[in-house]
Amino acid sequence: MSVAVAASSSRLWPVAMLLVAMCSIQSGASLATSLFPMIGAAGATAIRLIIASILLLAILRPWRKPVTRKAWKSITIYGVALGVMNLLFYQALKTVPLGIAVALEFTGPLAVALLSSRRWIDLGWVALAITGLVLLLLLGEDTAAPIDPVGAAFALGAGLCWALYILFGQKAGAGNGTQSAALGITIAAVVVAPVGLMEAGSAMFSVDILPLALAVAVLSTALPYTLEMVALPRLPTHTFGTLMSLEPAIGALSGLLFLGQTLGIFQWLAIGLVIAASVGTTLTGRSKEVFDGPVPD
Repeated sequence: MSVAVAASSSRLWPVAMLLVAMCSIQSGASLATSLFPMIGAAGATAIRLIIASILLLAILRPWRKPVTRKAWKSITIYGVALGVMNLLFYQALKTVPLGIAVALEFTGPLAVALLSSRRWIDLGWVALAITGLVLLLLLGEDTAAPIDPVGAAFALGAGLCWALYILFGQKAGAGNGTQSAALGITIAAVVVAPVGLMEAGSAMFSVDILPLALAVAVLSTALPYTLEMVALPRLPTHTFGTLMSLEPAIGALSGLLFLGQTLGIFQWLAIGLVIAASVGTTLTGRSKEVFDGPVPD
């Protein structure tokens, strides 16, 4: 009995960390849109990552433990993917509604979940998640207005980066998740900062926006990505990927709570399907399974 309880606990803790991370990211995304009129999407992305990296470097002090050359490779790719993912997603939010942008971005982790599945039941949970995502795409927003193709391309590009984030984040976090998160976010800030400066200039460091930028940095970067880096090595890749299907649902709820977006019956049905897929893959996932799918070199 104690063994079963320990096994259940070892799975539930990383799941709980992912839920907190996703709620934090989506509430931060809703808040970040208020920065766009002042410093643009690239500026908002850059200042968020810069502040988050400063906070994590000061708190975690990742230089205290040496990093191997092999680990640096995974951390660097993880950091670059993280920075570009955030930049593309914020660019998408300029023209694409939050729910649709998150659903399009989710094609990345959904592909990871599908490619790493080895059992029919896993494919069933993925299919259920896809059904919910289709409902969100077709019925979750004002379907009378066409989706901006450029914004949709940005969201799909963010999805590709999200897939790389999962694959290399799992490798990077295997040794020390919090250390890898701090280093990865710092790399992301270095990559995105020049783009933000080109768009926003000195306005990016205006005292007037710093309190809001600090809140966005904590909610959207420092807290969730640290939690995810701790959770990634403790979950099978297909479980992590399908659990992330909660992201569009949480995005829709964040839109309701923070942006005043109303939800219809089909939207709630879609959210229910996505949640069912996430719960299903958590309950039926094998705790000892490790990722053995293709990982880019």
